[in-house]
Amino acid sequence: MSPNLIGAPVRAMLVLGTRPEAIKLAPVARAMAASPLFEPLVVTTGQHREMLHQMLDLLQVPARTELDVMRDRQQLSTLTARLVDGLGEVVRAQRPDVVLVQGDTTTALTGALAAFYEHVPVAHVEAGLRTGVLDNPFPEELNRRLIGRVARWHFAPTARAAGHLTAEGVPASEVFTTGNTVIDNLLWVLAEGTGRSRFTTGLRRVLLTLHRRENQGDVMCGMGRAVRRLADRGDVEILLPLHKSPAVRDALLPELTGHPHIRVVEPLGYLDFSATLAACDLVLTDSGGIQEEAPTLGKPALVLRTTTERPEAVDAGAARLVGTVPDAILAATERLLDDPEEYARMAAAGNPFGDGHATERIIAQLAEDFGADADIPPGDPVIARLPEGPGSYSTA
Repeated sequence: MSPNLIGAPVRAMLVLGTRPEAIKLAPVARAMAASPLFEPLVVTTGQHREMLHQMLDLLQVPARTELDVMRDRQQLSTLTARLVDGLGEVVRAQRPDVVLVQGDTTTALTGALAAFYEHVPVAHVEAGLRTGVLDNPFPEELNRRLIGRVARWHFAPTARAAGHLTAEGVPASEVFTTGNTVIDNLLWVLAEGTGRSRFTTGLRRVLLTLHRRENQGDVMCGMGRAVRRLADRGDVEILLPLHKSPAVRDALLPELTGHPHIRVVEPLGYLDFSATLAACDLVLTDSGGIQEEAPTLGKPALVLRTTTERPEAVDAGAARLVGTVPDAILAATERLLDDPEEYARMAAAGNPFGDGHATERIIAQLAEDFGADADIPPGDPVIARLPEGPGSYSTA
C-alpha cells in the first residue's frame, strides 16, 4: 500500500444504510474524525432510512452524502442495481483512498462492488462470518462471501471468523482478528446513560426481536403463536419492538396484539434499545447483532433460527440455537425461566466477541498500511492472524 499521509489524511469512505451498520461503524467514524490521520466520509444509502438519521445524530456521526434509492417493496435485484449505480457515482466524485463496509447487507455488498469497480481498496468490518448454507440467512450469507472475494482488509471479530477466511484462500496477511465494534459502541452508549428502558412491570422481562426474511410467512406466524403461549404463563412481560417490514407486521400483529402480557412498540432508538436490553432478563431473537451484545450484559439469548454465523456465543454458553419450531421455542424459554442454575450458567458465560477495543485495532492497522504510526491499545497482543478451522451451527 502506497502511503498518502505525507501532507494529507487518508480519505476513508464509510458506507452504511441500515441500523446495524450505523451501530457498528459509528465508533470507527468517531475515532477517524478525532484523528489527524484520517478524513472520514460517511455515505448513507437509506436502506433503513426512517431509523437511520436520528440514530446517526445520537451516535455523533455526521453523514457527508445521502442516497435516495429505496422504493416500497422493491426487489433485491432492483435495490442492488440502484445502489451499485449510486455508490459508483459517489466513489468517483469523492475519490476516497479506502472504502469501509460492514457486515453482510445489500448496502455492504454494493459498496464493496462500487469500490472494486473504481479500483479503490475495500476494508470489510465484521468479516468472515459463515453458516455454510448459501441461502440461510438470505441474502446475507452470499453477500458476505462475495465481499470476502473483493476486500483487501478483512477485520474478523473472532479467531473462528478469521479461520473461515484463510480456509477460503484469503491470505493470512490480509486477515486481522480485532473483536467486534458493536461491543465498542454498546459500552460507549451505556456510559452515556441517556437511554430509557421500555419495560413497565416487575414481571420476568423477555425482549423479543424478529425480522429475518427466511423466517417470514408461516414460520413467523408460528413463532408468534409460541410467544403468545409463553405470555399465557402470566409471570412474564414480553416486549417486541416491531420491525417496519410489512411482511413482519403481517405475520406477528395478528398473533401478538391484545394480550395483557405482550407489549408491541414501534422500533426503538439505539439508546433506548440498549437500555431495554440491559433491563431484560432474557432475549428471544433472530438478529445477529443482539447475539453479540447480549453476552456483554449477561443476558441469555435464545436464537430463533435454524443456523447461526455466530457460533462463538453458542460455544461460550451465552446463546442457544433453538430453531423455529413453536414447541421448541416455548420449551427452551420455559427451561430458562424455570431453572435458576441453567439461567445463571448462561448469564455468566461472558462475551467471546470483544473487549471494547476493536475500533482501535482497525484504525491502527489501516494507519500502518497507509504509512502512518498509530498505537495499538496498551497491553493488547499483536494483531492476530489466527487460522482456525471453519465452524457454524445448524439445527437441521
